[in-house]
Amino acid sequence: MRLVIKVGTSTLTSKNGLLNREYIFSLAERISGLQDDNHEIIIVSSGAVGAGQAKLGASSNRKTTREKQAFAAIGQPLVMNAYSDAFLKYGKTVAQILLTREVFDKRAEYINARNTLNVLMRNKAIPIINENDTVSISEINFGDNDTLSALVAATIDADKLIIFTDVDGFYKGNPATSEIIPQIEKITEEIERCATGGSSSGKGTGGMKTKITAAKIAAASGVDTVITNGSKLYLLTDIVSDRQAGTVIKAKKQCLQAKKSWIAFSKKSKGTIFVDNKAADVLLNRGKSLLPAGIVKISGTFHRGDTVNIANAETKKDFARGLTNYDTSVVEKIKGKKTIDIKKIMDTEEDEIIHRDNMVLLR
Repeated sequence: MRLVIKVGTSTLTSKNGLLNREYIFSLAERISGLQDDNHEIIIVSSGAVGAGQAKLGASSNRKTTREKQAFAAIGQPLVMNAYSDAFLKYGKTVAQILLTREVFDKRAEYINARNTLNVLMRNKAIPIINENDTVSISEINFGDNDTLSALVAATIDADKLIIFTDVDGFYKGNPATSEIIPQIEKITEEIERCATGGSSSGKGTGGMKTKITAAKIAAASGVDTVITNGSKLYLLTDIVSDRQAGTVIKAKKQCLQAKKSWIAFSKKSKGTIFVDNKAADVLLNRGKSLLPAGIVKISGTFHRGDTVNIANAETKKDFARGLTNYDTSVVEKIKGKKTIDIKKIMDTEEDEIIHRDNMVLLR
């Protein structure tokens, strides 16, 4: 079984903000045992910013981007040294991989990252992945490692994404007064409303909302997600044995192909194309490409090969994403026009704005 395990800052650190080395050694023991049983494991680990901040004894007040990047530069080797020492005790080798959103945005870099991860796992190394906080800025970051872990799980065709948190699973409401939902077959609007936006510990960048977003990415890519308590490491054995542990969010039965999963989730959208009801119906129900005639308006600035959202002009809701064949300026010229009229405006045989093969429906 191929597993991606996301470990958050609140799970990885002690109350004083320093890395909890005892926990990391226990985690290494469990994961080493799983690898010995022929499971392949990737760890997506937070903790670099917090570890660097604690090392300097810096204030826990709101941090600027520059401070976060500086703390990450100090904390990243501390995190990796802790993992390396822990896994070395069990004769295992770890590999550090730092990613930014740009790696997933560019097809060639995305494939290179996937190939590297596959080679590492074939050679029994355990990749430790984190966002490259030292260079990442708001325009190219993931925002949280929950999203990163889901993208990694989709990239390597994982069987399960395990998200460790500081509660026992996904609750219907307040964890103190409500029950865990043991299994979620489909992430509905009600489920999304139950998710809160903040981290319960105050240490991490995500809360249950980001975990549900990650689970949506994983589910659409054919990966089950398990949200469970990271302090109960014995649950890893239950998870790989398909026994109940925390909340299981099931993968969709009809998952996206690898390329379409990349289009849907990995590439950042550069704009939105708004279409009329007729075009929306054709795209949603008849498996057609997007033609200029149905386009009402566009927003954003994009170029050929960029990802754009497709939205219903009336409802303003996105229902598809795809790779555009034309720049913004060209789409502005030919929107709303029929194919026969387009050839009078420009010399082209390619009338699709987005070909069906490069489009994915978001439903």
